Amino acid sequence: MEAPDPTAETSAQSLAQACADTMWRDDQASKTLGMTIQRVAPGEAMLLMTVRQDMTNSHGICHGGFIFTLADSAFAFACNTYGQRTVAQQCAVTFIRPGRAGETLTAHAVERSKTDRSGIYDVTVRDGQGKTVAEFRGHSRTISGAILAPSSNTSS
Repeated sequence: MEAPDPTAETSAQSLAQACADTMWRDDQASKTLGMTIQRVAPGEAMLLMTVRQDMTNSHGICHGGFIFTLADSAFAFACNTYGQRTVAQQCAVTFIRPGRAGETLTAHAVERSKTDRSGIYDVTVRDGQGKTVAEFRGHSRTISGAILAPSSNTSS
């Protein structure tokens, strides 16, 4: 049995980070909502967003669209960490509790299954105390094209 190649893990992490950097450069929606990327790794991403007053509804809570968008963005970054262009095929979200103005929400996306062109990812959105706000499951589909230019898509 051969020992695992430590450079393979580093190369996979470098590719995941390069893909996230490329996607982030043009992701005006996530930037406008105040999201930040906390962590990215192959098949995984963690994004943060602080709930602003203008994100709350007439009940004074943040529910639905903004929380979904945070989860969906984490999903997108996680499923696009392999250098291939990947899009959402379907998703489902369960809202457990609302966010409130001033809370920083964390969306952690984790790959559950990956085949050639399809993947399943679970995203958990939590508040600053670690309480679950929403659970999201997304199915991805790889389409033609690469995220990085061919000269950038290296394993260094």
